[in-house]
Amino acid sequence: MIQTFDCCTFCYMREYDAVVIGAGHNGLTNAAFLAKAGLDVLVLEKNEYIGGATASLELHEDWKYSNCSYVCSLFRPEIYQALNLGRHGLVVVPLQGSTTFKQNGDYYGNYHQLTVRRREVARHSKRDADASIRFDADLMKWCRLIRSFLLRTPPDPTSFKPRDVMEFAYLLKSFHKLSESQIYEFIRFFTMSIAEYLEEYFESDVILAHFSGGSIIGTGLGVYSPGTAYVLLHHAMGDVDGNVGSWGFARGGMGSVSKAIASSFEAFGGEIRTEAEVTQIRVEGRSTRGVVLASGEEINASIVVSNLDAKRTFLNIMDRKDLSDDLYKRAQNFKIRGSSGKVNIALDGMPRFPALPDGSPLTLGHMHFTDTLERLERAYDDWKDDRWSRDPYVDTVIPTQYDPSMSPAGKHMMSVFVQYCPVEVEGGWTDDKRDGFGRAVIDQIADYSPNFKDLILHAEVRTPRELESEVGLTEGNIFQGELTLDQLMFNRPFPGYAQYRGPVKNMYMCGSSTHPGGGVMGAPGANAAREILRDLGKPNTAPEDFGDD
Repeated sequence: MIQTFDCCTFCYMREYDAVVIGAGHNGLTNAAFLAKAGLDVLVLEKNEYIGGATASLELHEDWKYSNCSYVCSLFRPEIYQALNLGRHGLVVVPLQGSTTFKQNGDYYGNYHQLTVRRREVARHSKRDADASIRFDADLMKWCRLIRSFLLRTPPDPTSFKPRDVMEFAYLLKSFHKLSESQIYEFIRFFTMSIAEYLEEYFESDVILAHFSGGSIIGTGLGVYSPGTAYVLLHHAMGDVDGNVGSWGFARGGMGSVSKAIASSFEAFGGEIRTEAEVTQIRVEGRSTRGVVLASGEEINASIVVSNLDAKRTFLNIMDRKDLSDDLYKRAQNFKIRGSSGKVNIALDGMPRFPALPDGSPLTLGHMHFTDTLERLERAYDDWKDDRWSRDPYVDTVIPTQYDPSMSPAGKHMMSVFVQYCPVEVEGGWTDDKRDGFGRAVIDQIADYSPNFKDLILHAEVRTPRELESEVGLTEGNIFQGELTLDQLMFNRPFPGYAQYRGPVKNMYMCGSSTHPGGGVMGAPGANAAREILRDLGKPNTAPEDFGDD
């Protein structure tokens, strides 16, 4: 503890080893691993609640909403184990399949059981049933390859430091295992549109639409835009209980993820302050000295870690004089377009979907209502014209079928993720326009569920305007930056800054703007903690993928 003298009185001003800006799940993960290594760590959060976009809030009496993120898959099991999150209350229940409803009253069911799933594909196309086996095998092949890089720090391609050279050697070794044709296929995969990629396997419109959805979620691109095939891979490489590609519900809502990490962090001696918005990172002599809060309070710290996105970090809370012209321009040009909205709905009972057989397990998973690539692309066209789509793509789940703690007995909560919703509609967002967007989403679902509207007790609607103002996601972008080839690996967030270190000494980044990107993954936070501990010469407490070595 450092003693400081004030002209009026004596006081003690505590200096922390590290301050983490933002109590989202990556910030909390980073802080937990630093505290586990013995550092004195403070997490500062502007809101009155923790979790950022990974929060559970009671916005309607007795109903608990997963207000932004809504399903769990990408969170790394290595982090779960290292922080002992099961002991701190985190339980994830696997989802059972998904479905896409067709306008003609039929549906496609993507069942969890492989034999049932193949039989369902064959109902729409016997050719696609055979292709689905090849598709699953190819997708898992790329998932296994990419997953080995998630908990590793990207190499600097301009560096000849031994560590960067060794990391490049690891990359080369990974690709050396592939055949020549597989390497060409992998390069094509990263640059293709999801529509082109899937059309190499499938012919059925509804199956093409069903598997395309995962490539546009959270992305300012359409199904025919180059690079969207990789976004599908990003969503498919997670796992629940060791089942790669599976998704699940966190019991108690997605806020349970942040709550468990925070509990682990506090068990290691960490401290969290809410309603403490950081407005500036203090820099003296090209090194961080702490932060300044909106209240004017200054907090001293040897290390400052930003969980904010790259734009907010470099353009909002760092002084312009502490940035080079090149870095400032790169931050300005960082692609972080918002395209998503969210609607949370309290229901008086369970909606009926007449297209499904009685007792179908498909309501237990994701439900979609866009059955052709053309409809998906037209929704994207609306976004490009600064309109919310009247025929949006929605990813709908009802987690209270698994978790009755989120609503009163016999009632339900529906979580609806929406593409496409523009950052700025013509004339600007207003509350009336926000509500109009919400009605378009509700109308979409009601077309397939005749009793749906009668069950609605409350609906909370979030456009990019609300996502930015409440959660701090610039333009409402859920990934803190586009997941395109020019913003991945050693280009994320931009060249020269992909190893979690900032432009001044002892300043780091740990949010989804860094490798490996967005989603409730925890990997950026853990990777940044590993680099901080390495710089401090302290034993590493964060997991690292060592591959086969």
